[in-house]
Amino acid sequence: MFKSIKSIIYHISIIVLSAAIALSLPYTGKFIADNYLTYWTLIESDKAFLISVEITLAILLIIFFNFLVKSYIDRKFSNMARSDMGLLLSAHTENYFIKKKVKKLKQEQGIAKDVLLIGSTGYNTFVNPEGDLHRVVQDCREAKIMLLNPSGEGASIRAKSIPEPSVTPETFSNQIAKSIESLKSLKTLQKNIRLKLYDETPLFKITILGDYLFMKYYHSGLNVQDLPEYIFKHSPNQSSFFHPLYQYFLSKWRDPNIPEYDFDTDELVYRDISGNEVKREKFNIMI
Repeated sequence: MFKSIKSIIYHISIIVLSAAIALSLPYTGKFIADNYLTYWTLIESDKAFLISVEITLAILLIIFFNFLVKSYIDRKFSNMARSDMGLLLSAHTENYFIKKKVKKLKQEQGIAKDVLLIGSTGYNTFVNPEGDLHRVVQDCREAKIMLLNPSGEGASIRAKSIPEPSVTPETFSNQIAKSIESLKSLKTLQKNIRLKLYDETPLFKITILGDYLFMKYYHSGLNVQDLPEYIFKHSPNQSSFFHPLYQYFLSKWRDPNIPEYDFDTDELVYRDISGNEVKREKFNIMI
């Protein structure tokens, strides 16, 4: 309804503006005709004025044509990114309105649907009430989540690479433990949630919600919260980045070396490629 009202106001404004310009043309033409010769007599012998007009017009033409060329190049790359790569948006999180828009898109696409997520601790993503997936994980149909193993080398390397005093291996482990406890509480509410814990250093933060894929890159030395988020939309075009990133998640999820967390027994369950259980390890949560 809001979009419809905006569209109606826009079209009415265009019609009013067009009518105003049309009605003003006779008066504008008459004014120019009556005063043209008078003004031209004053300026035709003023060389300084003529030179300044020429310079001004030259500058305006340069700016105008540069703008046209830049617009053409930007549109060309935009069409390439959208049609070939499937890139819908590059969202910079420091922009409040874009961040809010992305969060709203995630909620629209994730609620009552399947959620696929691979991240580091998950705390700022779905445990923190301000996180983008806080409501989504609570109201989703099914969730497959992959987080860092707090005892693994990857969690320690990632924490030490961030030059923020508040980020340490201990805080990382604490956040992962809180994320596990949060998922465990949802599991008790009969939510279909599965969790796997991997050991290697994180590379991508990927969230897949329906036909939309949200991706961030874990840059060494930078907090992932400060980096842009790339949004890809599924399309039949095989050159779209949606497909390899989706396959990346699936390959990690199916990796037999990455155990699944058993919420009932607090154990890590290892399975073979066929899904058969191979062994179990006790996992201690430290909060």
